[in-house]
Amino acid sequence: MKQKEKKFSQYNAAQSIFVLAILAILGLFFYYSRDQNVIPISEKRFEKMMLDQDVKSVTLITNQHLVEVALREGALAKEHYQKELKARAAWKSNSRLVYTFRIPSVKIFDKNFKEIESKMDPQARIGYMSEERSEPASFINWSLLLTLFLIYWFFIRKAGNGMAGPGAQLFNMNTLKATIFDKDNQIKVTFQDVAGMKEAKEEVKEIVDFLKTPEKFTLLGGKIPKGILLVGPPGTGKTLLAKAVAGEANVPFISLSGSDFVEMFVGIGAARVRDLFKKAKEKAPCIIFIDEIDAVGRARGKANMPGVNDERENTLNSLLVEMDGFSTNSGVIIIAATNRPEVLDIALLRPGRFDRQVSIDNPDIVDREAIIKCHSKGLKLERHIRIRQLAEQTPGFSGADLANMCNEAALIAARKNRRFVTMTDFHSAVDRIVGGLEKKNKLISPEEKKLVAYHEAGHAIAGWFLEHAHPLVKVSIVPRGIAALGYAQYLPKEQFIYQEDQLLDEITMALGGRAAEEIIFGKISTGALNDLERITKLAYSIVTVYGMNPRVGHLSFHNSKQTDYTFTKPYSEKTSYTIDEEVKAIIDLAYGRAKALLKEKIHELTLLAKALLVRETIFKSDVERLIGKRLIPEPNKDTPPIEDIPLTTEQEEIAYKEPTEEI
Repeated sequence: MKQKEKKFSQYNAAQSIFVLAILAILGLFFYYSRDQNVIPISEKRFEKMMLDQDVKSVTLITNQHLVEVALREGALAKEHYQKELKARAAWKSNSRLVYTFRIPSVKIFDKNFKEIESKMDPQARIGYMSEERSEPASFINWSLLLTLFLIYWFFIRKAGNGMAGPGAQLFNMNTLKATIFDKDNQIKVTFQDVAGMKEAKEEVKEIVDFLKTPEKFTLLGGKIPKGILLVGPPGTGKTLLAKAVAGEANVPFISLSGSDFVEMFVGIGAARVRDLFKKAKEKAPCIIFIDEIDAVGRARGKANMPGVNDERENTLNSLLVEMDGFSTNSGVIIIAATNRPEVLDIALLRPGRFDRQVSIDNPDIVDREAIIKCHSKGLKLERHIRIRQLAEQTPGFSGADLANMCNEAALIAARKNRRFVTMTDFHSAVDRIVGGLEKKNKLISPEEKKLVAYHEAGHAIAGWFLEHAHPLVKVSIVPRGIAALGYAQYLPKEQFIYQEDQLLDEITMALGGRAAEEIIFGKISTGALNDLERITKLAYSIVTVYGMNPRVGHLSFHNSKQTDYTFTKPYSEKTSYTIDEEVKAIIDLAYGRAKALLKEKIHELTLLAKALLVRETIFKSDVERLIGKRLIPEPNKDTPPIEDIPLTTEQEEIAYKEPTEEI
C-alpha cells in the first residue's frame, strides 16, 4: 500500500511540474510573439484616418486580403488614439497601434484607395505597399497548444492511469515487463504434451518435484540446482519444455526474453535485472525462464573498443550478482534456453549459477515417431498411416520441422479436396520441406531436362553401388525451390561417428552427377554447385578438423570454444599449402572413382535417366526393378570378431564379471 501511495505521489509531482512547464512556455510564447496591438476597423474609418493625415504607412497583404495601417507619431497624441492605446497595451510598454481591415479583392481596394487619395492634398499622399506573409500567429499558438495537450495526455495521463504507451515507458523505464503465470493464468501445457526428450524431462521434473516436496531432497542435506540451461538447435522444443514446467509446477512462473534487458539507455538493463529478481523474491518459490539468454549473456571483453562502456556487460554483471552474490535468492530457480552456448560468458556457466546444462538435440527415430503421433492427433488421418515409416524418412528433422510437416500434409490434402490425410500427402510435405516448393510453371528446355536427368541418375547410381552410401529413397527431376531443377533423397543412418571410407564414399556419391555429365555429354555444367560446396567443406574437415590425412597428421585446427572472429590461421603458410594440396587430391581421387564406377555401370545409368525423363520421379522400388537390388558387400573375414579373440581366465574375470565396490 505504501508503495502504491509513493508511486501516486511521484505521479502527482510529475504532473504538476509538467502543467507548470506548459503554462510557462505558453506565457513566454504569447509575450514574445505579440509585439503589436491589432485593432480591426472599417473602410470608412480608414478613409477618415487618411483624410485627417493620421496614417504613416499602408501595407496590403495580398495572400490574406488584409490591409495594415500604421499611425504617425504625432497622431498618437490625439485623445481617441490614446484611449485605444491604453485599453490595448496597458500590460506592455512602448507598444504601438496597428489597424487592420479586410478587403474583398486587390482590384477593388486599389480603386477605392485611388479615390481616397484624389480627395487629399497631392503632397500628403503616401501610397501603399504590397507583400505576402505566412499564416497568422494565432494559428501557430493554437497548434502549439494542441501539441502540448497531446503530449500531456499521452505521457502523463496514460502513465498515471497505468496504461501501456509512451508514458508508461517514460516513468517505468526500469520496470521489466515480464509475463507472470500464476493461479489466475496458468499454462495448460504439461509433460504429456512434450513428445520425446526423455532425459531432458527427467532433469526438469526434479525441479518441479523439489518445488512440490522439497523435504524429499533436503532430507540428506542436498541442495536443488539454482539454474538449468537448455541447449540445443533451433526448433528442438526448449521453449515448449519450459512451458511444460510452468504447467506442471504449482508455483508462479515468470517468462521473458534476453532481449527484454537490452536498452539504449545506460543502466536500464541492470535495473531491470534487479527488478526481475525483486519480483521473483516476492513470489518465491517461483521459476524464472529466460529465453535466448545469449542476447544478454555474451562473453565479456569480446570485440569491444578500448575505453567503451558496454551496457550489455553491465547488465550481465548485475545478472551474475543476482544469481549468486551475497544476497540469497532462496526459492528462485532459473531456467534459460539458447542455441549458441559457445558465446556465453564462462562465469555464467559455472556451478552455482547454471548448475546443469541439458542438451536437447534433434530427435532420433523413436522420438520422431512420438512427435509425429503427438502433432497428428488433431488431423483426420487415413486408416493405414505408417507413422514409423515417416519417422524413418525424416532424419535430421527437428520437432518444429515435424510439426510443420504434419501441418503441410493437412493443407495439401485440403487443397486436393481429400476427406482424409494420406501417406501421399505426407510424402509431398516432406518433399516440400527438403527440396522446396514444386515449380510446375518453370519451363526448361528438353536439353536442360536431359542434362538434369543424367545428373540425378549419376547421383543415384553412384550411391546405389557404393558400400557406405546412404540408401536411396527417391529421385526426381521436378523443379523445386529457388534454383533446384532436381534432387535425390537418401535415408541417412542414425550414427554419430563416421570413418574415413564412409566420408570418402559420400564425396564420391556427391560427384556422381558431374561425372555423369562429363561421360554422357563430354562437358560439365553449373548444376553441381551445391554438391561442390558440400564436398569442399567435407574434404577440408577431413584434413583440418578430423585429422584423417597422413601428410598433415593427427591434428585438428578447429576450436570449439572460439567465441569471437579471428583473422589469423593457427598454422603456417607451408601447412596451408599442404592442406590445399591434400584437399584437392581427395576430391580428384573421389571424382576418378565416380567416373570409373559410372563408366562400368553405363547401361544402368542410361536406363535410370530415360525412366526419369518419362516419369520425372522414381522411387527405390522402381530402381530395384530397373537395375536390381542393392548389394551390400560383406565385412572383411580376415579380421576375427571380438568374441573369437582368446582370453585368459583372469582377463575374462576382469572383462565380464561384475566389479565389487571398494570401501
